[in-house]
Amino acid sequence: MAQKSLITNEKLNELQKELHELLYIKRPAVIEAIQIARENGDLSENADYHAAKEEQGLIEARIAEVVEYLNNYEIISDSKTDIVGVGSKIKYEKNGKEYECTIVGEIESDIFSDKISNVSPFAIALLGHKAGEEVAILGIEKPYKVKIKSIS
Repeated sequence: MAQKSLITNEKLNELQKELHELLYIKRPAVIEAIQIARENGDLSENADYHAAKEEQGLIEARIAEVVEYLNNYEIISDSKTDIVGVGSKIKYEKNGKEYECTIVGEIESDIFSDKISNVSPFAIALLGHKAGEEVAILGIEKPYKVKIKSIS
């Protein structure tokens, strides 16, 4: 059995909306584009037809991926705020500078939004620790330490 994807309620809603759009808006539109392209004659040299078929393949692959997530997920519950867990928002200090991140499930991670995957070395090192603790992180180039300032 596949491991369950950890997601927030927000991500669950996002995936459900995406699936609806894929099934009821994008899929019918690409099917119509294929039908129109077929009417334009020779399919071997019909760029519109080939582009629409490629788009259809991408849509069907994404539908399968989203359905897999929706069939095998676990909602991240409100975690305790005294220890770092999946769903925790953490303020930490590194080299005298303060940072903030949230530990989320793998499919929800987004480095640009400071959402760190629970399977990343950074998150793995922090999981289970408390505010005030200093934690060693195995960095790519060299290990470093961070001090957990707060957990919410």
